[in-house]
Amino acid sequence: MTISYSSIGALSNSTTTITPAIPAGAVAGELAVLQVVSAHTNDSVPSTPSGWNLAGSSSGGGGTYGAGTGPRRLTFFTRVLLGGEAAPTTALPAGDANSLLAGRVVTLARTAGTGWRWGAAFGEDTTSGTGFSAASATSLTWASGDLALLGYALPVAGASLSAEGLTASGITFGTFTERADDSVATGHDARLGTATGSVTAGSGTTTSTVTATLAVASTGAAGVLRLREASASITATAQSVFPPRNLVSVTGLLAENVSTVTVYRQVGTARTVVRAASAVDVTGSNVLLRVDGEQPFGVPVSYVAVLTDVNGVQWVITSNSLTSSVSSDVISDAITGIGAAVRLQATSSRKRDRDATRFNVGGRRVMVSKPRSAPSFSLVLKTESDAAATDLDTVLDSATEGVILIRHRTQLARLDGHYAIPSDEEDPTWYDEQVVWTLEADAAEPWPDTLEAAGFTLQDIADNFTSLQDLATAFPGTLLDIALYDWG
Repeated sequence: MTISYSSIGALSNSTTTITPAIPAGAVAGELAVLQVVSAHTNDSVPSTPSGWNLAGSSSGGGGTYGAGTGPRRLTFFTRVLLGGEAAPTTALPAGDANSLLAGRVVTLARTAGTGWRWGAAFGEDTTSGTGFSAASATSLTWASGDLALLGYALPVAGASLSAEGLTASGITFGTFTERADDSVATGHDARLGTATGSVTAGSGTTTSTVTATLAVASTGAAGVLRLREASASITATAQSVFPPRNLVSVTGLLAENVSTVTVYRQVGTARTVVRAASAVDVTGSNVLLRVDGEQPFGVPVSYVAVLTDVNGVQWVITSNSLTSSVSSDVISDAITGIGAAVRLQATSSRKRDRDATRFNVGGRRVMVSKPRSAPSFSLVLKTESDAAATDLDTVLDSATEGVILIRHRTQLARLDGHYAIPSDEEDPTWYDEQVVWTLEADAAEPWPDTLEAAGFTLQDIADNFTSLQDLATAFPGTLLDIALYDWG
């Protein structure tokens, strides 16, 4: 696993708007980093180019804003290239004749991983001198193979850089190579510097200090953009069981220092948090597994994980798409994993009521009421075998917290949902196995998020293997292989 420097585009500088070129030869999959040095009477952050991410921005150097003095701002923007992108445009507000804006685009390549991860930390040196040192108060996580892109924003155009470097407790960096050292003779002047280097040993979460030697004394701001190959991925697997359920696995969390994960089910553009998968603390864990037993049927479903790392930066990863197909409608209890195949026949009109009291006040009708209730209705359905009738009877008899989940064989938004069943009536057809059921249904809240959907258990292992050696022979890899196995 290696991240390497690819190329750097030409310097673009102006007073208010620049469009730095993406380096020739940049290819899809590379990460483009736009480093911008700016100065403005309002110390404004340059606008984020369309399709780019603001990775971080900081102003520093002390003093009063002016020619060759005062604070300069350093900003990093990032974009994973798809190929054929137009050069990015960034701008400062008008109204300052001495403002300045300068930038270059750096491209980087990776050899492995599922994507890119980054984190930024900034510092300032307010003591004018040729020994530049900008310490950051923000901690970043570091690991062997990470690439550090250093950026410098100085107010003195003639303060050329050398011996660029980075220090962090417990982390060893290789040699840093200068990529840019530009005199910016625009507005109140600036110096833009860029260097890259990699971690050769050590890991941990710590603050860092950007250093350099200047040709002439100056103050200024500096920062580091830490870059890493992403390892986290999310996979959805349909389990061969009735009622259908999907096993969602989020893996590769440790290498990205992920602290919390939230998993969503996505249908179209709508997202719903998967049961027991909201802001789960995964500190020290490499895998998060959750079973989704509440997905709609007959429509494509994918899963989205929002990863938050120890620095508070969030990343989004998306799974493959699945479509759960059934030949019947289903009434189930996702908490216990049981369900019944039914055929929905008809529903009565939906009724809502509210507690209300009417008053006659001086001939006017005044009503004091509470909020309108959830809807209730009668639902007629049919089971077509003795086994299905027994299954439905079991679901109704043992429903967790008295709540069931009703789903049409193809998603029916106006019906699919959670219901409480205060009463039910069955009408057998004695000459065959069909039973007509009438359920009184009240729309209900889903089960509490603390109740996890049922998956396969240790009993499934016991049912399939007679000894630990049999189990070890079948699963020679890791315990994760057992957790991901389809025990259906």
